[in-house]
Amino acid sequence: MALVLHSTNNNKNASKALIAAEYTGVKVELAKNFEMGVSNKTPEFIKMNPIGKVPVLETPDGPVFESNAIARYVTKLKPDNPLFGSSLIQYAQIEQWNDFSTTEIDANIARWLYPRLGYGPYIPPAEEAAVAALKRALDALNTHLASNTYLVGESITLADIIMGCNLSIGFGMIMTKSFTKEFPHVERYFWTVVNQPNFCKILGEVKQAESIPAPPSKKPAPAKEPSKPKAKEEPKKEVKKEEPKFEEEEEAPKPKAKNPLDLLPPSKMILDEWKRLYSNTKTNFREVAIKGFWDMYDPEGYSLWFCDYKYQDENTVSFVTLNKVGGFLQRMDLARKYAFGKMLVIGSEAPYKVKGLWLFRGKEIPKFVMDECYDMELYEWKEVDINDEAQKERVNQMIEDYEPFEGESLLDAKCFK
Repeated sequence: MALVLHSTNNNKNASKALIAAEYTGVKVELAKNFEMGVSNKTPEFIKMNPIGKVPVLETPDGPVFESNAIARYVTKLKPDNPLFGSSLIQYAQIEQWNDFSTTEIDANIARWLYPRLGYGPYIPPAEEAAVAALKRALDALNTHLASNTYLVGESITLADIIMGCNLSIGFGMIMTKSFTKEFPHVERYFWTVVNQPNFCKILGEVKQAESIPAPPSKKPAPAKEPSKPKAKEEPKKEVKKEEPKFEEEEEAPKPKAKNPLDLLPPSKMILDEWKRLYSNTKTNFREVAIKGFWDMYDPEGYSLWFCDYKYQDENTVSFVTLNKVGGFLQRMDLARKYAFGKMLVIGSEAPYKVKGLWLFRGKEIPKFVMDECYDMELYEWKEVDINDEAQKERVNQMIEDYEPFEGESLLDAKCFK
């Protein structure tokens, strides 16, 4: 008998087991034609879980309910599964974070979100308490993630699967950018985790909520049923007053607005030509690539920017720092058509310095990049003065990975092209 998960395919609690199954190599099938509110009310389902909640995992040895227990069961099917860590202390820490994720993160997101969706009484003082408790939990999580890429160890564990799924409903439905920007390490962690291939396969593309759901109105909706006498009056029966709404719904969708950068005047600099020159130059880099860059550069159509990470003192672990930069470049993919970048991780010992050089289409940093890539706020940005020979030479050194850079060795240099 195959493992059958009774749930819809968009339930974040079911996703915990499905993601764990992807990492473990176990096949878990979703129950066919499962309908929430119907399938979980049948006698067969109630026999598996007396209170009718989902998800429930049907196994050859009997049913298992409660999402964390299901995820543990699936993970345990593989002996010595790295999702449980490599030692007893790591196993304990994973379970520690699973409990924290459930009681401090998931519970407080639910206390904030569900009343606004109408699944419980909306009481402003209760909401204030929920938000305060959630912020306290996120602050603790943020502190831990300041020096850790993942919750436990140096790779994904069950703790990250459960935390990522619990955070996904918060990020996706109520935790807007203005809320989460107070917790930059949680932001970096969340987007790093949910962009892992096994997460993407189950969760799909995760987008952050743009607004907080409005609380339900206390005013009762006015009755729309006309009285019987009025229903008999022929003039009142003209139902064509719905036509404006019908026309509005049937209106052809408006074409997607072009990126403002596509509307700029043509530039003599062709970004793809520079990227090809950079990639194909293997020798005499200064004479070929750097000279070619300045021959191509168009200050009217492009701008150059230095960036410096604001929290250099936090870069105490090399692999965490490298992952931080790698995640930034991954999230900058939305600007690939309009940008070229170099990111340097500098120093032979902690704290490591992260500095970068970016070429953007247009005479300022594109607004859509500033709005959509949260990492931008973690850096100080300064436009390059190309008339300053010292700054121009700094550009040259960053493009060619010159070492020592500003008197220090390079731990790594990453290119965005």
